[in-house]
Amino acid sequence: MTNPEQERWSRVKEKLRAEVGEDIFQSWFSRMDLERIEQHTAHLSVPTRFLKSWIQSHYTDRVLACWQGVNAEVQRIEVSVRSAMIRTAVPKAKTPEIVETGRDPRIPRLDIGDLRAAYAPVSTGHDALGGSPLDLRLTFESFVIGRSNTLAHAAAKQVALARRGEPVMFNPLYIHAGVGLGKTHLLQATTWAGNNGAERKVLYLTAEKFMYGFVSALRTQTALAFKEALRGIDVLVIDDLQFLQGKSTQAEFCHTLNALIDAGRQVVIAADRPPTDLESLDDRVRSRLAGGLVVEMGPLGEELRLEILKTRVTAARQYHPSFDVPAPVLAYIAKSVTHNGRDLEGAINRLLAHNKLTGQPVTMEMAEREVRDLIRPQEPKRVKIEDIQRIVARQYNVSRADLLSSRRTANVVRPRQVAMYLAKTLTLRSLPEIGRRFGGRDHTTVLHAVRKIEGLVGNDAMLADEIEVLKRQLQE
Repeated sequence: MTNPEQERWSRVKEKLRAEVGEDIFQSWFSRMDLERIEQHTAHLSVPTRFLKSWIQSHYTDRVLACWQGVNAEVQRIEVSVRSAMIRTAVPKAKTPEIVETGRDPRIPRLDIGDLRAAYAPVSTGHDALGGSPLDLRLTFESFVIGRSNTLAHAAAKQVALARRGEPVMFNPLYIHAGVGLGKTHLLQATTWAGNNGAERKVLYLTAEKFMYGFVSALRTQTALAFKEALRGIDVLVIDDLQFLQGKSTQAEFCHTLNALIDAGRQVVIAADRPPTDLESLDDRVRSRLAGGLVVEMGPLGEELRLEILKTRVTAARQYHPSFDVPAPVLAYIAKSVTHNGRDLEGAINRLLAHNKLTGQPVTMEMAEREVRDLIRPQEPKRVKIEDIQRIVARQYNVSRADLLSSRRTANVVRPRQVAMYLAKTLTLRSLPEIGRRFGGRDHTTVLHAVRKIEGLVGNDAMLADEIEVLKRQLQE
């Protein structure tokens, strides 16, 4: 590359930096190099496929415009991935996630396309180890942080930025939340960031993909290779664990979990409930999951919902610069659409579609009409068995340990029965699960307690009032 070309490239980068700002430039363009200019095309390169995909999806026109402002002869740009490095010692069962960068001359150079072909999961007889699909938009940069998700975000980022050989701080990291509150976003951001560093092997799988991979390996008699490959992963990320079914699949997951944690490898898991509430899982799995860092992502507060909406509008303007949503409309949506983040994104998409297809500006009247079906009744608070035990124990002046004990004195039996009754009526837990959470009792004991309290409530007004007071306290 000639000096004039290099000088032009420096000017292009300065124009780009001025247009997008220092933070965005450092995130996406600081590692972009000019390879050559030929036939009116500027050939640029970046170190990872992720950067290439993101730049092609979001910044191609802007980069070209900066080029044409410096050199009008450039009519198009091409972005490629620079040669990457791999280790010479690779585990037997290789996966397409084993990509490393670095500049050690002793390590052979290999193009990423060749790498994927060389380490395609054909050796295991299935494609589960290619990982589940990742969404380019779900990165740490696009994640909006608020009071309800600060800890989960910080923990996930710590995992993503850790380097091979460093002590694992939280293992497993278990994130749970309701639908649409950002679990998958955090897990995919962790995967993108981990693989972008290219030092570790990071594999993202949904529980469904894990099940498919294991069953496929059994069918093709490659289960051993499947297990070896999984246990060679540096960071295993599993999403939607509540969907993991089947005794043999759960047993294999348990073995894999134990093997990775015992070897100092990182495991990150997301589900829609805490580990203790995953009734379909084996007790050993629940215990191992609960032994790590368990973080709940709470509901989105109004302030956080407003920030999410602003972020979505900003993202939409990259493709539709004239799209504008007045501040009062954003405030109305943030106040009214409370269920989850997907509903918020759906609301912005509807306004964008109406604006672009009809040419009409976004108004409050349009917003009220377009999002009315997204305004749902406020869901009642999800009651936990631990909260029931704590509040009942306080009401009847006994300890939680008393409720879980085998004591049969009258001052303990009645509160215990009331707590079991509330657990059955205010939660979705099964009788066996409730019994297990009350000191390992049989489900018939729980059923007896529920029927006993049901019979007494109809005849004892004082008990009925006490239970109503307890219900209000639990649902506040």
